[in-house]
Amino acid sequence: MQPDSKPIGAPPKASKKGSCLVVGLIIVAAVILFGGGLIGLAILIDRADGMSFGDGLAVIEIQGVITADSEVVKNLVRFRRDDKVKAIIIRIDSPGGGVAPSQEIYREVRRTRKDKKVVVSMGGVAASGGLYIASAADKVLANPGTVTGSIGVIMQMMNVEELLGKVGVSSVVVKSGRYKDIGSMTRTMTEEERAVLQGMVDKLHKQFVRDLAKGRGLKEEQVAAIADGRIFSGEEAVDLGLVDGLGNFEDAVDAAARFGGLKRPVRLIYPRKKTSFFEQILEGKSPVQILPGWITRPVAFQYLYLPGL
Repeated sequence: MQPDSKPIGAPPKASKKGSCLVVGLIIVAAVILFGGGLIGLAILIDRADGMSFGDGLAVIEIQGVITADSEVVKNLVRFRRDDKVKAIIIRIDSPGGGVAPSQEIYREVRRTRKDKKVVVSMGGVAASGGLYIASAADKVLANPGTVTGSIGVIMQMMNVEELLGKVGVSSVVVKSGRYKDIGSMTRTMTEEERAVLQGMVDKLHKQFVRDLAKGRGLKEEQVAAIADGRIFSGEEAVDLGLVDGLGNFEDAVDAAARFGGLKRPVRLIYPRKKTSFFEQILEGKSPVQILPGWITRPVAFQYLYLPGL
């Protein structure tokens, strides 16, 4: 019988499974640390606003329907106060939106012009509220095929009274005045209510015409003659005095660089991107709070181009 050759007190050999587990854990930890570092760096860069590398031109984008939660006003104020920003470009690709939100941006653009030049570059669509905002700038450029115009006000409401009746549902309203539930979708609108809403639409329409004429240096009569909701191409808009000329985004950069006394190539400064859906969830907001504004927003008066609706 052969004696056991294993030295007394020698530690047992580690199993292959145990070694693989340790190596795997080390790799996972390294990946997590590396990934976390990249995410942290990305957030740091994202929040830096690109403001630390010399003079340049700020670029603010207005895309989609204009709503009350727009960051445009905040960005205009931020860039207006930044000495490194020599001029501002607003890129508009929007059919317009809410009346008051459009007016807020319009007024902030006019206020910004007192300190810095503002150039607007129209994309595929810059209609209604988009045109309204553009008119406040120092210079407006459109593509030949840009869809613009649609000068007017719209308010849309649904009536589901018959649908509710078919499923046996009725609406009960307790109100303090005859017009308190004006625009209700659960009953037919009265002629008196329609007159009230039409009066409001007409007043807001006059504000549109007045401000557009002021921004573009036109007579109110000139604007009123084309303020029936029709749309125009970029070429037509030049002839009507609604835009200054034809050009793409690069042409707008050239114009802004000249205004700011800068030579090409020029640095473009973009604002920090709006907080992502995931970041907002981490901040404690519920998905309902993060839904697009138009889903939860009540019916409102709008400077909005709505093709096909």
